[in-house]
Amino acid sequence: MIEDLRTLVEVESPSRDAAALKRSAETVAGVVEERLGGHAALVASPAGPHVHWSGGGEPRVLILGHHDTVFPLGTLGRRPFRVADGRATGPGVFDMLGGLVQAVHGLAALDDLSGVEILVTADEEVGSHASRALIEERALACGTVLVFEGAADGGGLKTGRKGCGTFEVTVTGRAAHAGLEPEAGVNALVEAAHQVLAIAALGRPALGTTVTPTVASAGTLDNVVPAEATIVVDVRVESAAEQDRVEAAFASLAPHLDGARLTVTGSVGRPPMPESAAAGLFALAERLLPGVEARAVGGGSDGNFTAALGVPTLDGLGAVGGGAHADHEYLVVDAMTERAKLVTGLVRAVRDAERPVDGDAATR
Repeated sequence: MIEDLRTLVEVESPSRDAAALKRSAETVAGVVEERLGGHAALVASPAGPHVHWSGGGEPRVLILGHHDTVFPLGTLGRRPFRVADGRATGPGVFDMLGGLVQAVHGLAALDDLSGVEILVTADEEVGSHASRALIEERALACGTVLVFEGAADGGGLKTGRKGCGTFEVTVTGRAAHAGLEPEAGVNALVEAAHQVLAIAALGRPALGTTVTPTVASAGTLDNVVPAEATIVVDVRVESAAEQDRVEAAFASLAPHLDGARLTVTGSVGRPPMPESAAAGLFALAERLLPGVEARAVGGGSDGNFTAALGVPTLDGLGAVGGGAHADHEYLVVDAMTERAKLVTGLVRAVRDAERPVDGDAATR
């Protein structure tokens, strides 16, 4: 597993870099074919190639992950793959190349791989716009989804996720000389200040809803009334009702200054992943790995899409470690075997079950 992890990490795969993602997809496909046999197909997309593998037979369980990372080319030179003091480090070890390795090796321990599919996408870190349709298609066909994003803190499995999205508010004002006739302008920066306060007030922490202005820009020169400003906002919600409320609130934003205009784009692109979607699968995991904890987390994944379809989905089955998207990202080496064995047991239990593992699946 360590050598396969090294192989994947040492082929850098930043999102939106088509050439790098092609090399990465070919490498992922090579590891899958070497360990499991068969053919891992590269599925072309505008974001880069996805990797799809099938063990044949009636689809029963989808192994879901991604091979793109947030780290730009050159990160490996500064932070090379290494194993020391029980930890593997390097760009993408935790999010989520370690999980891919554990999944493949867990499957390799099965005598029969029929009913199993693997889908490793190229654009999860940038919204999954080019892979969502394929993810949903294969999830519905298989009926059960195991997601190999990194584990929650302490090694817990992720049984719930917030829906998440990004909004951008563009303010259009009117430029004027800040000294000679400021009253002739419409100050987009002042309007943006009003909007930031209104937007921040949309949060409902008691309901798990966070609405966080994160990036803002305005103006051109220090003696010019700003004619344009932009505000970028991160949104996280726990329920469909809150998603609807927040989206409606953004759509109804109105300017405070006469002559100012607003343009709002964005949405909650990943719907909430309700804990009910993971209930049956987590019960199986708990029997296989006594003491493992269930965690609801704020970040989103492709599991949000599959759970929203009513497909039983369990997330956080990947690496035990931490530091996702950061320079201190790491994977706990000693946990890799245990988690690979969990894959083996879960897939066997799901595939051999006579009925769906979650009540929601029976009503699809």
